[in-house]
Amino acid sequence: MKQLVNEIKNLQKSKIRNKIRKRLNEFKSFKNKNNRAWFSELCFCILTANSKAETAIKIQKEIGNNFHTLNQKEIKECIKKNKHRFYNNKTRYIMEARKYSNIKSIIKKEKNPREWLVQNIKGLGYKEASHFLRNIGYKNLAILDRHILNLMLENKILKEKPKVMNKKNYIKIEEKFRNIANNLNMDQAELDLYMWYIKTNKILK
Repeated sequence: MKQLVNEIKNLQKSKIRNKIRKRLNEFKSFKNKNNRAWFSELCFCILTANSKAETAIKIQKEIGNNFHTLNQKEIKECIKKNKHRFYNNKTRYIMEARKYSNIKSIIKKEKNPREWLVQNIKGLGYKEASHFLRNIGYKNLAILDRHILNLMLENKILKEKPKVMNKKNYIKIEEKFRNIANNLNMDQAELDLYMWYIKTNKILK
């Protein structure tokens, strides 16, 4: 862990820090956005599961805040055009999620919004539920994608990657992730961006 902590501390002294702060402020700004913007971000996270973030970003930019109004054919054609492998499933998940297009109102009332998302939004597991919540301003959930897990493995924070990422394994690894964040005196949303940058040389969302 020491090597990883030092690497992140060095990044905090570089221009990357300002870029990460800017991205975190964008997440924070979602508290002032409406249900349509929140639902668009939910659809982005549905699209990101088992795919590249860049692909989901392209689709989201094209559709904007209209995920809840375009018809099924229009959504499918956009997803397919952007070369998403699972365009049929993703279209179906988005159409099914539209019954929760008032997602901001729902999430604000939930005591455990991540659990609600996993139980009610088809296509979201704990990783993408955490991803969505991080992107709308929740700071203390880990997004345990392959980049983060690989970095934790390389730094011997994990002995091995779990074969199945069920709730028990996710919570267990998330606790280790939280320990790194505490060591650096930062929240998990910020740590995720630094660790993702280390593995990809990118700051996305």
